[in-house]
Amino acid sequence: MQPYLRDPEFLTQLKDGTTKQLNPFSGTEVWTVAGRGNRPLGVSLPDPVPLDAAQHDRHCAFCNGRKLETPPEKSRVVRRPDGAWETRYRTPAEELDATVAEFRRIPNLFEILSYDYWHLNYGYQLPDRIRERRDAYLASPAGKAHVLSVVAAKLAASGRTPDEIAALGEDERLEYASGFFGGGHDVIVARRHFVDGATDNTQLASSGTLTPDEHHQFQKFTVESAAGLFESNRYARYVAVFQNWLRPAGASFDHLHKQLVAIDERGVQHELAMQRLRANPNIYNEFGPNYAAYKNLILAENEFAIAFAGFGHRYPTVEIYSKSEACDPWNHTEDELRAVSDLVHAMHAATGVAVPCNEEWHYRPIDTDLPMPWRVMLKWRTSTLAGFEGATKIYLNTIDPYGLRDRLVPKLWQLRDAGLIAGSLQIATEAPCKPNPLRYRTNRS
Repeated sequence: MQPYLRDPEFLTQLKDGTTKQLNPFSGTEVWTVAGRGNRPLGVSLPDPVPLDAAQHDRHCAFCNGRKLETPPEKSRVVRRPDGAWETRYRTPAEELDATVAEFRRIPNLFEILSYDYWHLNYGYQLPDRIRERRDAYLASPAGKAHVLSVVAAKLAASGRTPDEIAALGEDERLEYASGFFGGGHDVIVARRHFVDGATDNTQLASSGTLTPDEHHQFQKFTVESAAGLFESNRYARYVAVFQNWLRPAGASFDHLHKQLVAIDERGVQHELAMQRLRANPNIYNEFGPNYAAYKNLILAENEFAIAFAGFGHRYPTVEIYSKSEACDPWNHTEDELRAVSDLVHAMHAATGVAVPCNEEWHYRPIDTDLPMPWRVMLKWRTSTLAGFEGATKIYLNTIDPYGLRDRLVPKLWQLRDAGLIAGSLQIATEAPCKPNPLRYRTNRS
């Protein structure tokens, strides 16, 4: 008879106050050593400097006043006079300022995987509709001037001299334009650099400073854009979706944006998770919200999503799981999308604008039939990996899951009372915490 084997403890608190963590999916080992957990976050905004009114909407290349410094946008989200939201496509260069873009989808000027990667390795060609869009944009004098200007900037950044760029023929320079229209690395840029009415440079506009409705549109637009990358490139096996907030977290600009990168592999993280999933189809319930609830780590819950202080991560991490039966974000209902958005927004708001953080999306790769839930990780980049981690592969966190919970829960109550996050959130002890809240195994997507 096969002996009964208990699952390991993923959280262990020692008598001296040290907390040891083990990630149930990746096997990552993390310690929060007594004493070091009391250290301050070590992050702060710069000393306030009054904003220059002449630089309004021109603070960085992602700002609305500098649209011509980035490649031609693929789509934008606008708010109509009646208050309704609308996604618009194929905006010509002459009409970039005809409407106010609350969110814009633009190609990344420096792609992780370029158009040439897909073209040379897979024979990828622009789909007809994208080629038609490119040709129409270049047929416009303003559009061609825009593209040639961005191409010159990209070549200069790669080390080409002005004389070398000028020596290239126009057709040769325009060959770079295919990547601007059919590339697989996009950026979703929010309108604001600073909050509306800001007076100094500490008043950055982050995910948490958006309204719940604005954040929902930001997330919904990102989901639609990820689906669009799959539709335009049949060789893509996964689209990585992430958000780097502030430079210590990898952001090029302190301007709110998400990135989407089509790749031709599932990634090691998913391969490891899928091995465990095959052995235990309910692993995401058992080792996610179930375990978190038993350890009193639930931060908030609503009808279609749940958030808890994560364990076994290199950085303090909030995990937000969709409860939906649909595994793919683009197959979620409007209410399900809104539920996930409300929790992600609330966690950003409670984290605060001064904390560098990464938002990572995890969902089922399109070439597997294994059901798995959509989940979003919010990681606080409040520590620097050093020699101890490299030598031992044991990572040190200054904040353990309990400390993370204790920092966030009071802020969540304050924000809800002030009407700054969704009022539907059930926070901490209010959450029902029923076992197996994730319904992904029914797999209706």
